[in-house]
Amino acid sequence: MSEIIDALNQLEKEKGISKDKIMEKIETSLISACEKDFGKDAVIDVSMDRETGDISVFQKKTVVEEVENDTNQISLVQAKAMKDDAAVGDELSFEVKTKEFGRIAAQKARSIIVQAIKEGERDAIYEHFACKEKDIITGVVQRYVGNNISVSLDDRTDALLTENEQVRGERYNRGDRIKLYVVEVKKNQKGGFKILVSRTHKDLVRRLFEKEVTEVADGTVEIKSISREPGSRSKIAVWSNNPNVDPVGACVGLNGTRVNNIVDDLKGEKIDIINWSEDPAVFIENALSPSKVVSVSVDTEEKSAEVIVPDYQLSLAIGKEGQNARLAARLTGYKIDIKSESQAKNSDDDFELDFDDEYDDEEYEDEYDDEETYDEDSYEDEE
Repeated sequence: MSEIIDALNQLEKEKGISKDKIMEKIETSLISACEKDFGKDAVIDVSMDRETGDISVFQKKTVVEEVENDTNQISLVQAKAMKDDAAVGDELSFEVKTKEFGRIAAQKARSIIVQAIKEGERDAIYEHFACKEKDIITGVVQRYVGNNISVSLDDRTDALLTENEQVRGERYNRGDRIKLYVVEVKKNQKGGFKILVSRTHKDLVRRLFEKEVTEVADGTVEIKSISREPGSRSKIAVWSNNPNVDPVGACVGLNGTRVNNIVDDLKGEKIDIINWSEDPAVFIENALSPSKVVSVSVDTEEKSAEVIVPDYQLSLAIGKEGQNARLAARLTGYKIDIKSESQAKNSDDDFELDFDDEYDDEEYEDEYDDEETYDEDSYEDEE
């Protein structure tokens, strides 16, 4: 039996399969094999020596006056022949020699052992990836499966990046390395498991900052909230528990190296990093960056705010197709109404822009097509 122990030790070393778990399943498989010879009513106890691999099999029978089921009962007369002080109700154990197993029982035991090894290997892989849930993994693109992408996570495991979890406009070739956010690792009814991965999840941005920025990883700088439109722009609100550490500067890095590395991982997605504040008015003002803000009136009960900006900053505050204001609303959790100073001064003007979930850019352009427009690209060049 030492060969079995050597094999199990090798499996544990090379594939991370627990030797003890496999041995437990071997014991269970041998109990199942015994049922073929002795019947399902038989009470069988199997133990496998963890050092030598030697297997001991015992059948247990209860001492009775009159035997009704010889599978799990023994008469008092027979019991006394084996043990002088045997009494009714006692339980006696009989060692079963492995040669007493029939050919079918041996085959069943062997197949169950093989299956146990396969399940052990699968469980080891599952546990490996379950530990990576809500974290980032790097995979290698294999091929397109319809509109989905098959990604190899290691030499034994693939994941499918579904169309819904892909960033619009991103294209990959076979062999490209890709960073993915592990949304969930869940088992199915057949004993296998599925790894759900994403490129659009906002926590992909959070984890990238944790890996790139030391101050975020060690907790000095905290990411308070994130809003994201995948492939286009993200806003993150950061705060430092150390007054000597600038949270925005830490995330940007020297000459922008840290944030630029993250932008590269996100295939050029723009990232706005702003200071978080416990004061909602200040937080909302920061969230509307890069626009300047004249004033912010906040209704904390309604979770809404009215923001007034300079006339020439209105387009900037709103952003292209309403994106800047929309992301600010999601970042802060407030419904934001934006007005220019001119609109605010006109008390009869019932114009109101709500940036909660949707923004109708066409309506704005029709009513205010005489306004000076904001060239977002030119601003970014100046930055």
